[in-house]
Amino acid sequence: MKVYVAIKRVIDPYVKVRVKSDGSGVETANVKMSMNPFCEIAVEEAIRLREAGYADEVVVVSAGEVSCQEQLRTALALGADRAIHIKTDAVIEPLSVAKLLAALVKQDQPELVILGKQSIDTDNNQVAQMLAALLGYPQGTFASSVTIESDGVTAGGQRAISVTREVDGGLETLCLALPAILSTDLRLNDPRYATLPNIMKAKKKTLDVITPEALGVTIKNHQEVIEIMAPMQRAGGVKVASVTELVDKLKNSAKVI
Repeated sequence: MKVYVAIKRVIDPYVKVRVKSDGSGVETANVKMSMNPFCEIAVEEAIRLREAGYADEVVVVSAGEVSCQEQLRTALALGADRAIHIKTDAVIEPLSVAKLLAALVKQDQPELVILGKQSIDTDNNQVAQMLAALLGYPQGTFASSVTIESDGVTAGGQRAISVTREVDGGLETLCLALPAILSTDLRLNDPRYATLPNIMKAKKKTLDVITPEALGVTIKNHQEVIEIMAPMQRAGGVKVASVTELVDKLKNSAKVI
């Protein structure tokens, strides 16, 4: 079984995010970047499937500028077999990402595609669902447990995968016929760290670079960011001496009653 994992380059989660002075976006110059945390979980799950003998190859994919290759090399150091970089300088919306991945999946025919459920920068939580719709594949979103039984098949004789996902009422277990799309939740696993020997080996692993045009996809944006604003600074708390003073401040200062 071939497994594809889509990853995204984002601002490191431990870095304080700053808005550009002109309000046009978030400052990324000279800011530490890393792999999206949910994507790290997706990479880890794919590697575990290969280590368990269910997968033969793990391929990581990312779309964006040349700098994305840094995160692809990180994924290779974690244990992925090869990487594909869809090179473009354009701002890519979730639908365009899904179209790029769909075109790639149709070419290479992986049996399983794993994505993080969302990225920590835009928080859209859309690509996995859009990709499943474009391909007509079954999907298991927000996976907290993934199991592939060696003899697990559907009624139609297709190989199957069991996905446990968290829903409002508790847990839901789905049986998906492969090929399928998965998106990972935080509780699925704990990603490993890349060791120095594996980091060195990753430099020699295959990293293919292609363009959206080679996949027959035209990137088109349907949204426009008008302005990005930092949240208002919260004022310090005030101690009151009595309930009467508290009610007075709530009524006249905060104007909430």
